[in-house]
Amino acid sequence: MAKIKKGDLVQVITGAKQERGGDRGKQGKVLCVFPDTNRVLVEGINRVTKHTKVGQSQRGTKTGGIEVVEAPIHVSNVALVDPSTKKPTRVGFRLDTVEKDGRSKTVRIRVSKATGKDI
Repeated sequence: MAKIKKGDLVQVITGAKQERGGDRGKQGKVLCVFPDTNRVLVEGINRVTKHTKVGQSQRGTKTGGIEVVEAPIHVSNVALVDPSTKKPTRVGFRLDTVEKDGRSKTVRIRVSKATGKDI
């Protein structure tokens, strides 16, 4: 089970400070997770300029040019934000049993290490 999932609120904990044009301290929502490369795509974080080839669409409008898009960032450079304190925290797991249709199933629940509350 992943510690960071799509839709989580995360904060950048490494890199250049915001005064110097960096992203450290910024918070954003996870748009996509790439588990094979251990990277996450965060909304508004690690924005890069991308040059795309100029072309034409079916209707004759111009496409391409210079776009600003988010680039993936390594999962070790972000920390999950605790919903109760709005501060970054480490993530742990707690085992819990759930009864469904007479069957019991053991599930892992993400827990904030700082407060001990469920995420």
